This record gives sequence, structure tokens and C-alpha cells, in this order.
Amino acid sequence: MTLALVAVTLPPAPRASAPQVSGADAHPAPDDGLRRCRTITTADPDCEAVWEAKRRRFFGERRNER
Repeated sequence: MTLALVAVTLPPAPRASAPQVSGADAHPAPDDGLRRCRTITTADPDCEAVWEAKRRRFFGERRNER
């Protein structure tokens, strides 16, 4: 009960400001290849390459690590 009274009477703690985010580490926006490949339902080697590159970027893999 005492802790509740103390918590109610104390002023709220100041909030920390949001960290500054640099655009240098941002991933590139999806290109036209990904947009086009989202709607294709048949096998397309170009789309498979685009999605493989996207998967590698997402998981942070390099081509020679297999």
C-alpha cells in the first residue's frame, strides 16, 4: 500500500528521446523486379534470382558461404 502511494505522488520520470536513425544502413526499397515477381505464378529464372538475392540480404548471407 505504501509503495502505491509513493508511486502515485512522485512525478513521472522523463522519457528518453528516440535514437537518431541514419539512412546509411537502410535496405534499398523493393525494385521493379520484386514488384513484378510478386504476381507471377509460373517459374521464372529472373524472379528466382531476384528472390534469392532478397533472401540472402534478409538473412545476411554471402554467396560463398555454402
